[in-house]
Amino acid sequence: MQAGVAEQVAKGIRRILAPNPSAMTGPGTNTYILGHGAGVIVVDPGPAEEQHLAAILATLDPSERVTAILVTHAHKDHSAAAPRLSALTAAPVFAFGDALAGRSPLMQRLADSGFVGGGEGVDLSFRPDRQLTDGEGLICGDGLLRVIHTPGHMGGHICLGFGDVLLSGDHAMGWASSLISPPDGDMAAYMASLDRLLTRRWSLMLPGHGPAVTEVAARLQALSDHRRAREAEVMAVLRAAPATPADLTRRIYHDIPAGLHAAATRNVLAHLIDLAARNAVICRDLPGPDTIFTRSDPL
Repeated sequence: MQAGVAEQVAKGIRRILAPNPSAMTGPGTNTYILGHGAGVIVVDPGPAEEQHLAAILATLDPSERVTAILVTHAHKDHSAAAPRLSALTAAPVFAFGDALAGRSPLMQRLADSGFVGGGEGVDLSFRPDRQLTDGEGLICGDGLLRVIHTPGHMGGHICLGFGDVLLSGDHAMGWASSLISPPDGDMAAYMASLDRLLTRRWSLMLPGHGPAVTEVAARLQALSDHRRAREAEVMAVLRAAPATPADLTRRIYHDIPAGLHAAATRNVLAHLIDLAARNAVICRDLPGPDTIFTRSDPL
């Protein structure tokens, strides 16, 4: 994968890597161009980088016209270029909603109580021209692009089914697990969305970051198993004594760079909020990195 170079990754799908590598984005954000000819769809135009916008436009043949820009979720590394690309192509921007769309009642209550997220850059200015609905189909060339609402990484996150190819955004990737940072992220919703994706047979998964995944079912199941194993680790550590999410992160995550501990703490916190909703753990204060959590069954 090389930034700015278009690659044919599946029939009717081209990928362009944005020049924004980092610990959180891997090699960078993947932008996908679906279809050929008079009407093509751009998925996740990426960060507001003129170099990347130029690469997207240079990939198009003179006869091609962008008819829609789809954004899987409102993180700046996926959505920030959408207004500029829309202005350059006159194509409308489609998404499930703005950065706050799709939150569960629990996450909304946390947000209303003053709980704030952390980790990735939420694009609070993002406003789609049209909101998509779960199960909606969009014509793309000779195929149909199906919208799959997959809350978890964000409340308004969507995946896209293009035949038996899954464009998974940040919900599922091959190189890393996703950040779940409440109240924007929701662990219970994330797990339910993984289960939903597992009900379909996919031949290929094209994530928002990193290379394509060919063993899709195995990868989705591995991500689910990984989260359940983390939950078990959290509960095991809490059996010894109450702890904060930061304490749990230091005891559970032994093999990650120190720079990723803040993101790992958000994932642990997401597990704890989910466990508290299921009455498996309790806390007296508003959930946060320094809140003390206790098992409901400490014996």
